This record gives sequence, C-alpha cells and structure tokens, in this order.
Amino acid sequence: MTFLVQQTLIYAVPLMIVALAGVFAERSGIINLALEGIMIFGAFIGVLFVRTMQGTVVFETAKATGDWITLQGLELLAMLMAAAMGAIFSLLLSFASINLRADQTIGGTALNLLAPALVLFFIRIIANQNILQMASGDSASWFMIKKSTLGFPADAELGVFFNTFFNKVYLATYICIIIFIILAVILYKTRFGLRLRSCGENPQAADSLGINVYKMRYAGTTISGALAGMGGFVYSLTTANCTANGDVAGFGFLALAVMIFGNWKPLNIAGASLLFGLFKCVAASYASIDINGDGVCFLAEIGISSHFYRMLPYLITLVVLAFTSKNSRAPKAEGIPYDKGAR
Repeated sequence: MTFLVQQTLIYAVPLMIVALAGVFAERSGIINLALEGIMIFGAFIGVLFVRTMQGTVVFETAKATGDWITLQGLELLAMLMAAAMGAIFSLLLSFASINLRADQTIGGTALNLLAPALVLFFIRIIANQNILQMASGDSASWFMIKKSTLGFPADAELGVFFNTFFNKVYLATYICIIIFIILAVILYKTRFGLRLRSCGENPQAADSLGINVYKMRYAGTTISGALAGMGGFVYSLTTANCTANGDVAGFGFLALAVMIFGNWKPLNIAGASLLFGLFKCVAASYASIDINGDGVCFLAEIGISSHFYRMLPYLITLVVLAFTSKNSRAPKAEGIPYDKGAR
C-alpha cells in the first residue's frame, strides 16, 4: 500500500498542477489547449538546467558530501526555470489570442505541434541524440526525501505513515501541493482572483468596473504557462526517469480532462487527479502491485494483456467525460476574443 500511495501521488501531482494551470487560463477567458506543449518545453528546460549545473563545483561538492539542502536548492531552481520558460512560451498563445484575436483552439494546437519539434531540435544539437538525460543515472535519488536525509538511520522503523509520506518521496511533490493550495486560495479568496474570474464570465461587465480585461487575461495565461512548465519538469523528474525527449505521454491532455471532470474547481480537480493518478499507477506498475503482501501481484496473474493496463487511464478518461461532461459548466466567455469596442 505504501508503494501504491507513493506512485499514485507521483502521477497525480503533475496532473493536479497542470489542471490548475488550465483553470487559471480558462477562468480568465482563454482556452489553453497548449498545456501539453508547455509541459514538454518545461521538462526540457528543467532537465537542461540540472544537466548544466552538474558540471559546477558547487554541485559536485554537494553530491560528494551528501549535502541534501544544496541539492534540493538546485531542484527548486530547476522548477523556477521551467516555470519561467513555460510562462514565456505561453506568451505566444496570449499574444495570438488577445492582441491578434486569433482562434484560441488553433493557437493552442499550433504550440502543441511546435514544442516537441523545437525541443527535439535543441536536444539533437546539445546531446546529438533524441533523449536529453541528466548526467548521472541516479539523478532522481538526489532529489528524494529519505530517512538518512532527515537524520534517521537507514534501518529505523518509523511506521507506515512515515514510510509512505516521508521516505523515498520527492520534495517536488509536496512543493506542488503547497503551490496548488496557495493558488486555489488566491483564485477564490482574493480580489485578484475575483477579477480574473469575472473576465472569464462577463468581460464587458468587468471592463465597465475599471478592470483591464487584457491585462487579466495575460496574467491568467502567464500563470497557466508557469504552472504547466513546472508540471512538465516535475513529470520528467518523477515519472520519466530524469529525461526529456519531446513527449510527456499525453499528460497535458489528461490534465485538460481532469480540469473538465473537476468542473474548473480546485477541490474537485484534486480528487479527480488522485483518481486518474491511481489508474496511471496501475497502468505503469500493475506487475509489481502486491496488495496482500504475500508476494502475489494479482493484476499480473489474472491474464489480462499488458496493453489493456496501458490503455486504462485513457479509457477511464473517455468514460468519465462521457458521463460528466453534460454537467460541466465552463466559464461563459472562454474562447471568445474580447473587443472593447463591441460592448
């Protein structure tokens, strides 16, 4: 069960933070279908940053001495770099949607096509191959919270709760959860959040009250890009074995499904992310899930093809959306270019 919970969180947290990215964009009135492309770009920037830093004296000293604090600082910097570049990349969508009043669906699709090609182009230049890896094969373990990093002996018995949530887990997971909570509060409990949501519901009324709709939509899309870029790096760190290859396994589109299933509400999105994360965990680890602790992995024993388990998260997405989409209520003005002179 410890393994199941940890793996579910690993898959659920990137979905959760990227789904919230979609909420910020769409609550401001911009449809951000480019979440997949921004995740790909953020994953590349984060991995490239860590790969570059690995050659520095500070990093090599920290690795040699086991300086966990310095290594976590590097992880935080990589997350910030991925967020910053994701925000910059999202400005392409903002400019096309707000200034040029282009079709937002086509703009997002264009960025989804541009990002993998651009990332693979840079990877070929940098690494002369199709995959960009961090310099060492044990890169992921540097960024984990372990018993030893918290000052406990490696063989210490600290209980199921501690082993589940504080041993061999990524600090990035908890950072994303904290960011998710803070931004959810900002969206629903602050003046900025109210103004942002008003621009996605009735921009004409918001403009009549002195709210700059264009600025709020830029802000919503930029925050969306930052969160999606950060989610891309967290995906590459925790799920893709510290690599970037121009692909995030459809997580950006799954995040859109989570957002719709969660009805554009953070609490619902958190629950939906855990559900989808569980099925992603089953798809990836069905052959090693031992519920009873008797060494028998019943999912691998029942004779179902492994391809079915790999398809399971996407099948669940289709089923869930088929039954819940009728009750979904999107922001009324999303996808509609705002024209101040058309009031």
